[in-house]
Amino acid sequence: MNIKRLTAVAVGLGMVGTLSACGSSDGSQEAGDSKTVTLVSHDSWAASEDVIAAFEKESGYQVRVLKDGDAGQAVNKAVLTKDNPQGDVFFGVDNTLLSRALDNGLFQPYEAKGSERIKAEYRADQDKHRVTPVDTGDICVNYDKKYFADHKIEPPRSFDDLVEPQYKNLLVTENAASSSPGLGFLLGTAAKYGDDGWEGYWKKLKANGVKVVDGWEQAYNEEFSGSSSGKKAKGDRPLVVSYASSPPAEVLYADPKPTAAPTGVAEGTCFRQVEYAGLLSNAKNTKGGKAFLDFLISERFQQDMPLNMFVYPVTEGAQVPPEFAKYGPQAKDPETMDPAKIADHRDQWVKSWTSLVLK
Repeated sequence: MNIKRLTAVAVGLGMVGTLSACGSSDGSQEAGDSKTVTLVSHDSWAASEDVIAAFEKESGYQVRVLKDGDAGQAVNKAVLTKDNPQGDVFFGVDNTLLSRALDNGLFQPYEAKGSERIKAEYRADQDKHRVTPVDTGDICVNYDKKYFADHKIEPPRSFDDLVEPQYKNLLVTENAASSSPGLGFLLGTAAKYGDDGWEGYWKKLKANGVKVVDGWEQAYNEEFSGSSSGKKAKGDRPLVVSYASSPPAEVLYADPKPTAAPTGVAEGTCFRQVEYAGLLSNAKNTKGGKAFLDFLISERFQQDMPLNMFVYPVTEGAQVPPEFAKYGPQAKDPETMDPAKIADHRDQWVKSWTSLVLK
């Protein structure tokens, strides 16, 4: 739910981190090594070195991490390689893509120790326990406060606002066919306007100059004018589909730190995302994979996530750092959608969206 790199660190629900304590990622250790557990994830995986080191010490396994691009790309690759998987555990399939993973037999059943502490609203596949909820966050439009102040325009607050003339040519979003936040934004509009209304909304959005790029990193760090990515040339789009948790990353990793976030969130554009992990079918080290799944919902890891991947924990009692809650509160009334409805309509919606917006 990831926040790609902001200079040395990253922004958004998908934060990239350097995990020097996570073992080799150059292939020198094979996934079948009984002392190694291999995690396959999207580029947004990040964790504190000391937290990973503690798991390694307590479990006896060395963690190896393989990052496979944006969440959509990572899931697709995992499905294609399911008969001979790259690792033991996959982290990063979210509620927008969950049915694709389950229908393709990506995971084998395992009920992680401590699952009873996971909040009920985030649980899924409870009869078979093929996935374990790990984190949650909100996909939302972010805005560059300086741009709107300089131009004396009120920033948008809702989906409806985005099609108004004053926001023409200001929004950049990600490809719904390949990007997790892009798909989440599409599903948010489908939840808001219904089966019969979302296409009409996107026609208006297209007429109002929405720009579509491949993934989050390009949208946020290259196209968005409010990004602190460290690039000399900032983008010229002051609206971007990102996460409700992107503003705190802009504050916490800035030097010097601003007193307020330079970016804001249009709360009427949010879609609630939940990310899951699972034990891969045909995993070579199932025992190590199970231990790692237990670790992902442990209090230590759950409380480590907010300032690394900029997501919220899903377990009861896990504490969120005050500075994270201050600058990145969860949306009060995000759009949501039943996973069964996503499963029934997602592929057709993406196909229709591609024809409507990209052609």
